[in-house]
Amino acid sequence: MSLFVDVTFPPPRLIVFGAVDYAAALCRLARAAGWRPYICDPRSAFATAARFPEAEEIVVGWPDEAFARLGIDRATYVAVLTHDPKLDDAALTIALRSESPYVGAMGSRRAQERRRARLLEAGLTEEELGHLAAPIGLDLGASSPEETALSIMAEVVAVRNGSGGGRLSQAGGRIHPVEA
Repeated sequence: MSLFVDVTFPPPRLIVFGAVDYAAALCRLARAAGWRPYICDPRSAFATAARFPEAEEIVVGWPDEAFARLGIDRATYVAVLTHDPKLDDAALTIALRSESPYVGAMGSRRAQERRRARLLEAGLTEEELGHLAAPIGLDLGASSPEETALSIMAEVVAVRNGSGGGRLSQAGGRIHPVEA
């Protein structure tokens, strides 16, 4: 008797915490790239299907409720975009202690310094904070929500594929992996 098992994995998930304009652009781009985007925010006026039609699901709830509902595993990438410390810090604390291979947060370098101090004071370790990509995204010189979404997705895809995300013109070796 022969047995053939074909294992396929579902597309990766991108949980976007914060129903902001940048999140809408990120959700559109993630869906276009074949990812399953989720929007989470406790503010029901912002977290709506009309604003995020490409979202796999919209969860209206605080970070602990949203992450408990969706779960976080090794195929779940997290982008925190709210700019509100009470939401960001709660979401980051949960995400940084999870199996997620990528946790990123939006904000200026000065905001990141203040966030880092708050998270250390709240009990996160240097090792846990070492997993935080902040400011989020690759340096593309982005200014619009769409360009910022491209910057974030570029970093997320690079992490998923084990790449540093540099310029191909300056990289050596093969551009695409050789399939066996």
